[in-house]
Amino acid sequence: MQTTLLVLLIASCPAHAFTNLFSSPRASVALNAKQNAFLRDLRFKGAVAFRPVQETSYFEGSELSSDKKVRAQQLVEAAVNVAKKRDGDQKLFIQTVTEVATSLGPLFAETEEYYFAFKHMLEPEQLHQFRVPWVDDAGRTRVQRGFRVQFSSALGPYKGGLRYHPSVGVDTIKFLGFEQVFKNALTTLNLGGGKGGSDFDPKGKSEAEIMRFCQSFMTALEPYIGPNRDVPAGDIGVGGREIGYLFGQYKRLNQGRFEGVLTGKSADWGGSYVRPEATGWGCVFFAEEAMRDLKGEKIKNKRCALSGSGNVATFAAQQLLKLGAVPVTFSDSSGTIYEPEGFTAEKLDLLMEVKAIRGARLTDYAAKSPSSTYHASSRPWCVVENIDLAFPCATQNELDEQDASSLIKAGCTGVFEGANMPTTPGAVEILEAGGGVFGPAKAANAGGVAVSGLEMAQNAQMVQWTEAEVEAKLRAIMIEIYHQCADCAETYHERSALKEGANIAGFLKVAAALREQGAV
Repeated sequence: MQTTLLVLLIASCPAHAFTNLFSSPRASVALNAKQNAFLRDLRFKGAVAFRPVQETSYFEGSELSSDKKVRAQQLVEAAVNVAKKRDGDQKLFIQTVTEVATSLGPLFAETEEYYFAFKHMLEPEQLHQFRVPWVDDAGRTRVQRGFRVQFSSALGPYKGGLRYHPSVGVDTIKFLGFEQVFKNALTTLNLGGGKGGSDFDPKGKSEAEIMRFCQSFMTALEPYIGPNRDVPAGDIGVGGREIGYLFGQYKRLNQGRFEGVLTGKSADWGGSYVRPEATGWGCVFFAEEAMRDLKGEKIKNKRCALSGSGNVATFAAQQLLKLGAVPVTFSDSSGTIYEPEGFTAEKLDLLMEVKAIRGARLTDYAAKSPSSTYHASSRPWCVVENIDLAFPCATQNELDEQDASSLIKAGCTGVFEGANMPTTPGAVEILEAGGGVFGPAKAANAGGVAVSGLEMAQNAQMVQWTEAEVEAKLRAIMIEIYHQCADCAETYHERSALKEGANIAGFLKVAAALREQGAV
């Protein structure tokens, strides 16, 4: 009865009243042991905001250790178990939850408020799945699945890309959306986290088929988005062409309303300069600052292996060349192209013509560049013999333990993720144990969403900044992101632990917002 009355009393109080009472470390210290045990029990029964429902406590029948390291591990395991119990079949989502939770262990041990906040974040605010019918050139009706996960609006409108790829499903977009929450928090901009897309494969489709699909997809997506609610962008399979078709259909559905509902638009009609280059350039800016701060080294003359051959990889290489570095590899789903003496600006232009303009395979590049060698069904990491830095820019889990060992053997001292979660957990451990700098995706590849945020700001003001202005702002943001990560890493781990620092810095910002906004 006493517990029921207290819970009812809490429910009638403002959110800040009970979060301050039950969640503040200082308030908790002032209570005696019996009161602390009672309040902790209430927390597990759902009396405070940071408590997901329908869960049996991990701690029933057991006690939290008084040793901080052990307690941290207990709470990490408890948080991961929450995700596994609900979404155990979603392997990518569980992988990213485990990685983030492990980094947050010291915070969980410091105060359980952070543990409950993290559990709160595991559940998306909204998850939409919808049918996307479209007609192919033969007149046949086809049906794809469309998705949009709106993970967190704690810091601002949902923000995250749309991906068209056969692998897209709930697991993929939840993993990407969860990562996006913390990535966006690092940008210094007011952005929430989301992600979406479809299992539609644009490869081999005609221009007309892609247009019809995009129009149907936007018809289904439009009720859930808006310039102050959810602002999608591009991702794999969704470039400037697709954004144009999506934006056109949005206007059509809204009586011609021209507003910043999508980013990645053409600079000729509401887009921002540097948006196509932003993720690749930003990754290099992050790497440049990390190597300067942690190793006292410049990027100039560094031999760099890159995977992928899309916007992220090619524009990263473009910025590396500007800084005097030497990019030597690119890849696609068929294999790797290797230039032993490095890609020049002219060779990079040829590669971009082959991939971005003609949509051909890297074998076409190899046929036109006698200095190159092509390695079928191989990734760059096992092709290079002597390398300084690696930039995985293709897709998730593309760099595994064997690849990490090969990179260390080749002399690699830094890996910076241009793609989303391209390095497996085991590979990260090997790279960090080898003394190299590891730049995690949620920090190193945040340049794309950073310039998307800048595009939103330009749209809101109905202005357009110059390319030089946007590049300068992007560089400043990436340097600030690096120092947020390094400073948090230094506080809770060591300065070089950038993965842990990125997770902690992003999490603290979101957790503070959640606490102040109440049980939502």
